[in-house]
Amino acid sequence: MSRWEIRIALALTLFFTGFTGGAEAAAPTVVDVIAKMAVKGRAAKTGYTREQFGTAWKDVDHNGCDTRNDILYRDLTSIIYKVSAKDCVVFSGVLVDPYSGESISFLRGVATSSDVQIDHVVALSNAWQTGAFKLTLEERTELANDPLNLLAVKGRLNSQKSDGDAATWLPPRKSYRCTYVARQVAVKYKYGLWLTAPEKAAILKLLQTCPGQVIPNG
Repeated sequence: MSRWEIRIALALTLFFTGFTGGAEAAAPTVVDVIAKMAVKGRAAKTGYTREQFGTAWKDVDHNGCDTRNDILYRDLTSIIYKVSAKDCVVFSGVLVDPYSGESISFLRGVATSSDVQIDHVVALSNAWQTGAFKLTLEERTELANDPLNLLAVKGRLNSQKSDGDAATWLPPRKSYRCTYVARQVAVKYKYGLWLTAPEKAAILKLLQTCPGQVIPNG
């Protein structure tokens, strides 16, 4: 475990126990966490490239499989692996898309792989403009490959979202929206990013329908 990973683990441990002061503390709500976060305008996009977040789909956990296939394995069912891929490269499976609720068949291939894409819940360009430009390459690579920040989703919705935050894009499946913004806030808090004023307002408005929504820790 790198010094950065140790620092993140310690910060999260302290945060999740800090509200009641004990190891058995309940997970904080999204409202609790937002109250601790900075609010600023978006920084300039100057300098942003995908390469600023390391090699795409790097095997950061050293399990022999890249991050994309790790997430497909986590989020899909009825998985079949590519022959001779050592149970690593997902060839096909079924996704129940969290953003739409639709059931989508995934088939690996040039014309079909894009039907299911891996979404960065906090888009990388959004992360860059809300503080990630200050992080090291190692830290940004961790953010880009963190399972907390990754979901297998319907490809068209991932493209539609682009680099939007909660003020400009929410999943069409309304029952998932509270879970979605909770994950966004968790990622931004974990990596020391900030919220914009419109983003915070949109999240707080949504949380009126789910005031007890807790922060995911993984």
